[in-house]
Amino acid sequence: MSDESFVREVNEELRQDQLKAVWRRYGMAIVAGVILVLAATAGYVGWNYWNEQRANQSGDRFSGALQLANQGRTDEALDALSQLEADGHGAYPVLARMRAATVRAEAGDFQEAIEAFDSVSADSAVPASIRDMARLRAALLLVDHGTYGDVATRAEPLSDDTNALRHSAREAMALAAWRAEDFENAQRLFEMIVNDSAAPTNTRQRAEMMVELIAGSVSGS
Repeated sequence: MSDESFVREVNEELRQDQLKAVWRRYGMAIVAGVILVLAATAGYVGWNYWNEQRANQSGDRFSGALQLANQGRTDEALDALSQLEADGHGAYPVLARMRAATVRAEAGDFQEAIEAFDSVSADSAVPASIRDMARLRAALLLVDHGTYGDVATRAEPLSDDTNALRHSAREAMALAAWRAEDFENAQRLFEMIVNDSAAPTNTRQRAEMMVELIAGSVSGS
């Protein structure tokens, strides 16, 4: 046997002895650690699967409620949405609240719908983007069922130049001002939409039409 082979065999024996010593000292801890990692992984996978199943079930229930609403079965739709709000998973409880308010508005229960949207917009647990949308929906309903002040209270916080909902918020206030015969304020708000290059085409076209209508009304009076 060469010296090199002898040295390799000695090193191999030493490594095996070291591994045996480590195993005798830490073997149970290593096994326990492996078991914990496997258990945590299984738990994580199981938790994700459970959440996914709950979300899918809530989605199916939400779709069913929408079908009831589309079929004109308002009371059944509201019952289904109310139940989903109570025990749904993920974003569906909030979506159920928003949809229930819309169903009430479509059924002509405007005051209840406005109160429902206001409730969502005042709920700090709801994501800010949905709260803003609820505030805007209430403002739009109040154009025909409230005062300019009612509309502005909800829409004005959304009319800032950096807010993505500013065009609709300004349009709601402008229409409310026009209904109140506050033509100067209405024209100012419609012109803000016309002069905003980021305004959607349809919104800008409606604003241009209203600016012309108001100008004609004022000049003809």
